[in-house]
Amino acid sequence: MNAEYDIARVKQQELELVLPALDEGAAFDIGASIRARALAESLSLVVDIRTWDRQLFFAATPGTSADNAEWVRRKINSVRRFQRASYRLVLERGEAPFPPQSGVDPTDYVIAGGGFPLRVPGAGIIGCLTISGLPGRSDHGIAVDALCDHLGRSRADYALVEA
Repeated sequence: MNAEYDIARVKQQELELVLPALDEGAAFDIGASIRARALAESLSLVVDIRTWDRQLFFAATPGTSADNAEWVRRKINSVRRFQRASYRLVLERGEAPFPPQSGVDPTDYVIAGGGFPLRVPGAGIIGCLTISGLPGRSDHGIAVDALCDHLGRSRADYALVEA
Protein backbone atom coordinates (compact mmCIF):
# COMPACT_ATOMS: atom_id res chain seq x y z
CA MET A 1 0.00 0.00 0.00
CA ASN A 2 1.00 3.65 -0.09
CA ALA A 3 2.15 5.98 2.65
CA GLU A 4 -1.21 7.79 2.84
CA TYR A 5 -2.99 4.49 3.53
CA ASP A 6 -0.42 3.55 6.18
CA ILE A 7 -0.67 6.96 7.87
CA ALA A 8 -4.46 6.67 8.01
CA ARG A 9 -4.19 3.15 9.46
CA VAL A 10 -1.67 4.22 12.12
CA LYS A 11 -3.94 7.13 13.08
CA GLN A 12 -6.80 4.62 13.42
CA GLN A 13 -4.59 2.41 15.63
CA GLU A 14 -3.68 5.39 17.82
CA LEU A 15 -7.29 6.48 18.26
CA GLU A 16 -8.90 3.07 18.75
CA LEU A 17 -6.32 0.99 20.64
CA VAL A 18 -7.10 2.75 23.90
CA LEU A 19 -6.44 1.08 27.24
CA PRO A 20 -9.18 1.28 29.88
CA ALA A 21 -6.33 1.88 32.38
CA LEU A 22 -2.56 1.75 32.42
CA ASP A 23 -1.22 0.26 35.62
CA GLU A 24 1.37 -2.30 36.67
CA GLY A 25 -0.96 -5.22 35.92
CA ALA A 26 -1.85 -4.10 32.41
CA ALA A 27 1.79 -3.30 31.64
CA PHE A 28 2.90 -6.72 32.88
CA ASP A 29 0.23 -8.55 30.87
CA ILE A 30 1.06 -6.71 27.65
CA GLY A 31 4.83 -6.85 28.17
CA ALA A 32 4.85 -10.52 29.15
CA SER A 33 2.83 -11.41 26.05
CA ILE A 34 5.34 -9.59 23.84
CA ARG A 35 8.25 -11.34 25.57
CA ALA A 36 6.55 -14.74 25.19
CA ARG A 37 5.99 -14.10 21.48
CA ALA A 38 9.59 -12.98 21.02
CA LEU A 39 10.88 -16.14 22.68
CA ALA A 40 8.49 -18.40 20.73
CA GLU A 41 9.46 -16.77 17.41
CA SER A 42 13.18 -16.31 18.28
CA LEU A 43 12.91 -12.53 17.96
CA SER A 44 15.64 -10.40 19.50
CA LEU A 45 13.91 -7.40 20.97
CA VAL A 46 13.58 -5.11 23.94
CA VAL A 47 10.15 -4.08 25.20
CA ASP A 48 9.49 -1.13 27.51
CA ILE A 49 6.12 -0.01 28.84
CA ARG A 50 5.84 3.18 30.90
CA THR A 51 3.82 6.11 31.99
CA TRP A 52 5.63 9.40 31.46
CA ASP A 53 6.92 9.39 35.02
CA ARG A 54 8.02 5.77 35.48
CA GLN A 55 8.82 2.49 33.83
CA LEU A 56 6.24 -0.26 34.45
CA PHE A 57 7.73 -3.13 32.41
CA PHE A 58 11.04 -3.91 30.73
CA ALA A 59 12.33 -7.10 29.12
CA ALA A 60 15.11 -8.01 26.74
CA THR A 61 15.40 -11.27 24.83
CA PRO A 62 18.59 -13.00 23.70
CA GLY A 63 20.49 -11.20 20.96
CA THR A 64 19.75 -7.67 22.15
CA SER A 65 22.28 -5.18 23.46
CA ALA A 66 22.49 -1.87 25.28
CA ASP A 67 21.96 -0.23 21.90
CA ASN A 68 18.37 -1.51 21.85
CA ALA A 69 17.62 0.15 25.18
CA GLU A 70 19.13 3.37 23.82
CA TRP A 71 16.89 3.19 20.73
CA VAL A 72 13.92 2.64 23.07
CA ARG A 73 14.82 5.76 25.07
CA ARG A 74 15.00 7.89 21.94
CA LYS A 75 11.74 6.47 20.51
CA ILE A 76 9.97 7.19 23.82
CA ASN A 77 11.16 10.80 23.68
CA SER A 78 9.83 11.13 20.12
CA VAL A 79 6.43 9.68 21.01
CA ARG A 80 6.14 11.95 24.03
CA ARG A 81 7.15 15.12 22.19
CA PHE A 82 5.11 14.54 19.02
CA GLN A 83 2.17 12.65 20.62
CA ARG A 84 2.06 9.99 17.91
CA ALA A 85 3.47 6.60 17.06
CA SER A 86 7.10 6.81 16.10
CA TYR A 87 6.34 4.81 12.95
CA ARG A 88 3.88 7.54 11.91
CA LEU A 89 6.81 9.96 12.12
CA VAL A 90 8.70 7.68 9.70
CA LEU A 91 5.75 7.67 7.30
CA GLU A 92 5.25 11.44 7.52
CA ARG A 93 8.88 12.60 7.55
CA GLY A 94 11.10 9.75 6.36
CA GLU A 95 13.88 8.28 8.50
CA ALA A 96 16.35 11.14 8.15
CA PRO A 97 17.34 12.76 11.46
CA PHE A 98 15.45 15.83 12.59
CA PRO A 99 16.92 18.97 11.03
CA PRO A 100 18.90 21.28 13.34
CA GLN A 101 16.32 24.07 13.06
CA SER A 102 13.68 21.77 14.63
CA GLY A 103 15.37 22.08 18.00
CA VAL A 104 15.27 18.28 18.39
CA ASP A 105 18.61 16.76 19.36
CA PRO A 106 19.21 13.46 17.49
CA THR A 107 21.04 12.09 20.52
CA ASP A 108 17.72 12.22 22.39
CA TYR A 109 15.12 11.72 19.62
CA VAL A 110 14.85 9.36 16.68
CA ILE A 111 12.51 8.82 13.76
CA ALA A 112 12.13 5.04 13.80
CA GLY A 113 9.18 2.72 14.24
CA GLY A 114 8.44 0.91 17.48
CA GLY A 115 7.13 3.54 19.91
CA PHE A 116 3.36 3.53 20.39
CA PRO A 117 1.44 6.10 22.48
CA LEU A 118 -0.69 4.64 25.25
CA ARG A 119 -3.98 6.47 25.58
CA VAL A 120 -6.48 6.18 28.44
CA PRO A 121 -10.04 7.61 28.24
CA GLY A 122 -10.34 10.95 29.99
CA ALA A 123 -6.58 11.30 30.39
CA GLY A 124 -5.19 11.21 26.84
CA ILE A 125 -1.73 9.88 26.06
CA ILE A 126 -0.14 9.02 29.39
CA GLY A 127 2.68 6.72 28.35
CA CYS A 128 4.29 4.58 25.71
CA LEU A 129 4.80 0.98 24.62
CA THR A 130 8.16 0.76 22.87
CA ILE A 131 9.92 -2.06 21.06
CA SER A 132 13.41 -2.18 19.55
CA GLY A 133 15.23 -4.95 17.76
CA LEU A 134 13.43 -5.52 14.47
CA PRO A 135 12.95 -3.25 11.47
CA GLY A 136 10.77 -0.29 12.50
CA ARG A 137 7.62 -1.46 10.71
CA SER A 138 7.91 -4.83 12.45
CA ASP A 139 8.59 -3.25 15.85
CA HIS A 140 5.42 -1.21 15.33
CA GLY A 141 3.45 -4.28 14.26
CA ILE A 142 4.45 -6.26 17.35
CA ALA A 143 3.23 -3.40 19.56
CA VAL A 144 -0.09 -3.14 17.70
CA ASP A 145 -0.63 -6.91 17.82
CA ALA A 146 -0.05 -6.95 21.58
CA LEU A 147 -2.50 -4.11 22.16
CA CYS A 148 -5.10 -5.82 19.96
CA ASP A 149 -4.68 -9.05 21.91
CA HIS A 150 -4.92 -7.25 25.25
CA LEU A 151 -8.06 -5.37 24.19
CA GLY A 152 -9.70 -8.38 22.52
CA ARG A 153 -9.55 -6.78 19.08
CA SER A 154 -8.83 -8.52 15.80
CA ARG A 155 -5.23 -8.04 14.71
CA ALA A 156 -6.37 -8.09 11.07
CA ASP A 157 -8.55 -5.02 11.65
CA TYR A 158 -5.50 -2.97 12.63
CA ALA A 159 -2.55 -4.54 10.82
CA LEU A 160 -0.58 -2.68 8.22
CA VAL A 161 -0.43 -4.41 4.85
CA GLU A 162 2.85 -6.25 4.36
CA ALA A 163 5.37 -3.97 2.68
